[in-house]
Amino acid sequence: MGKKVMDMRVRLAGLLIEKNRNGTPRIRVRVEGENTRRITLPVGPDHSDFLNHYYAARAGDVWEADTPTMPERSMDWLIRRYLDFLKKMVDAGQMSGATLKQRRSVLTRLCDFTDPDGTRYGDCDMEAPASAFVAIRDAWAEHPGAADNLIKSIRAVYNWAIERNEIGHNPAAGIKAINRNPKGGAVAWTTADLRAFRTAHPKGTTPHLWLTLQAFTACRIGDAHWLGRDQEVIRDGVTYLEWQPRKKGSAPVSIPMLPPLHTATRAAKIIGPAYLLNNKGQPYSSTEVLRRRVQEWCKQAGLEGRSSHGVRKAMAGLMAESGCTQHQIMAVMAHTEARTSEIYTKGVQRRLLATDGIRALANLDW
Repeated sequence: MGKKVMDMRVRLAGLLIEKNRNGTPRIRVRVEGENTRRITLPVGPDHSDFLNHYYAARAGDVWEADTPTMPERSMDWLIRRYLDFLKKMVDAGQMSGATLKQRRSVLTRLCDFTDPDGTRYGDCDMEAPASAFVAIRDAWAEHPGAADNLIKSIRAVYNWAIERNEIGHNPAAGIKAINRNPKGGAVAWTTADLRAFRTAHPKGTTPHLWLTLQAFTACRIGDAHWLGRDQEVIRDGVTYLEWQPRKKGSAPVSIPMLPPLHTATRAAKIIGPAYLLNNKGQPYSSTEVLRRRVQEWCKQAGLEGRSSHGVRKAMAGLMAESGCTQHQIMAVMAHTEARTSEIYTKGVQRRLLATDGIRALANLDW
């Protein structure tokens, strides 16, 4: 393919031939008139639809082949209609594009899944029994996070269908998630964890900057990968970070940049549109790319089972330990409902209340 790609690159303006981290080729097209915008092509030059994808990308669009016909009321049919609806929601600004991308990936895998008899799920009738979805959940059990997200996505599809009188029940409603950590989701980082990470990744490194950003903003990783100097605002001589989190339903955040974060962001040798830049000096292309890098950094520090969300959880706990009110924690965490912050702080607050309560027995004549 190499010579053909090189020849084509000469003839087709804006065609970029690159390599992924695993060494496989990646073909992207620079949008005409927008030098910084690039669209990745899903097919190579040997594919019959390559030029269709290329010319659409040059115009700033994504080419889609004519939608193949599919049996009405099949799983393919139901999920195609659901994803089309989500696309309209994204276009209207009512839903995150990242959510649509995740749902499309999960539900496409669902449709392409085959049972032991070789039957493809997408070809089956949408009136599937709950056992069919339990079977695919169990097949994904070695990746419990993906299995849980699968059931969540299926449940959302059928709730959507119920509202439109397409079906009278939700077959995924009673299916339990595979709970990896019954005591509360992501493992909160300890002081020792933070110290071990900083020891493995000293000041001036991208991993150290990532941890500092996560710790002193308590932001989600979905925001950490794009936050940068454009979100800095000076108020009364103090530098604030102000942004609207990309997770739907989140409240705007406005917090001062504490000295460790300000110092870490200024230690970077390359200044880009985001604080966190990859080895090429560019922002990480997606949340998932950064998430994978974080996993690598944690392994290098000897921290298995730690995640970015665990940092967020730890910061919420530290704020609660320090006596912050529920509303103060909500403002930092971008929550709009107290019950959301309580997920992180309930145990800490109960411990503080118990500590104060037990002191009433200190003078008991025993």
